[in-house]
Amino acid sequence: ERYRALGVDCINGRARITSPYSVEVDGRTLTTRSIIVATGGSPFVPPIEGIEKTGYLTSDTVWQVRELPKRLVVLGGGPIGSELSQAFARLGSQVTQVEMLPRILMREDPEVTALVSEQFKTDGINVLTAHQARRCELNDGQKVLVCDSGGEEVRLEFDELLVAVGRKSVTDSCGLEELGIDTTAAGTVKVNEYMQTKFPNIFACGDVAGPYQFTHVAAHQAWYATVNALLGGLWRVRADYSVIPWATFTDPEVARVGLNEQEAKEQNIPHEITTFPLADLDRAIAESETRGLVKVLTRPGKDRILGATIVGEHAGDLITEFVTAMRNGLGLNKVLGTIHIYPTLAEANKFAAGNWKRAHTSARTLRWIKRYLSWQRG
Repeated sequence: ERYRALGVDCINGRARITSPYSVEVDGRTLTTRSIIVATGGSPFVPPIEGIEKTGYLTSDTVWQVRELPKRLVVLGGGPIGSELSQAFARLGSQVTQVEMLPRILMREDPEVTALVSEQFKTDGINVLTAHQARRCELNDGQKVLVCDSGGEEVRLEFDELLVAVGRKSVTDSCGLEELGIDTTAAGTVKVNEYMQTKFPNIFACGDVAGPYQFTHVAAHQAWYATVNALLGGLWRVRADYSVIPWATFTDPEVARVGLNEQEAKEQNIPHEITTFPLADLDRAIAESETRGLVKVLTRPGKDRILGATIVGEHAGDLITEFVTAMRNGLGLNKVLGTIHIYPTLAEANKFAAGNWKRAHTSARTLRWIKRYLSWQRG
């Protein structure tokens, strides 16, 4: 209804690209100068033996559940698996989260994962890391997930199994293969910096194009694809991925933009780390939400921001200040010089910048100020 109100002709049906200039929708052929492929993604379900017999849920089908599962096993320790594990635990399910890697939220720094894991323990979630799912069994109506952990077999009984190990692009049955449109090793449609495929008038955006599978990035790409599709004859704009933020909506929330510490080390990028604990923030204390921190990476001796991670209440909102700063080339000195309302959670960003400033005030300057103040006292 919203798009129709904007003047868009919306057609419901199964579409298939039949040529670079035509699309067939349930037998009806539409001709066009440009085509944008935005077929999105779908949950990836690993080929685990017996999983079809026991049945499983995904992040797409879990919303159809009408009865709370007593025992829920969540396969996957990434953002989606972690969010849904905590949600069902707080609704009253007995939740076991299974992750093959050494810790959940593996892309984040260890202390970030530790804060979330500690809360999961409080919520009663049984987090099993370094556990590899091997097979599912159905015996006399009893469902079991069999895992391997250090060479030992671990059997987990469940009422429902939620698979959350990632998503894949939807590229089949829409005519891309017949046209010979290339895909990447990750299975996404291969596009250039203008969101064009091998056919300059066929564009792709969102999860089907990657490389970031976030709704806000899909919207970002859609703007570039649409402008280039409509106005490519006049000018073209390159998609800009220089500053990509994201958030994991657990409690506490985890939000990040740019590099974190483990990525900087892996890429041998020189950096300094500045942190500010939310336990020292008045608003966090007043709301009893002191779990968390602000962690900022900067160039050595410089205030240029390489990345920031925030863990805590409304982290997904608070990270925007660092996104804006990085996007516009503003350093921590500018953040520090900006007035923040008291008492708010946003002050944490300013206090983190203040910690950086104190660490970079030279001893010589401090000695000079001390002498000056002593002289004033006589």
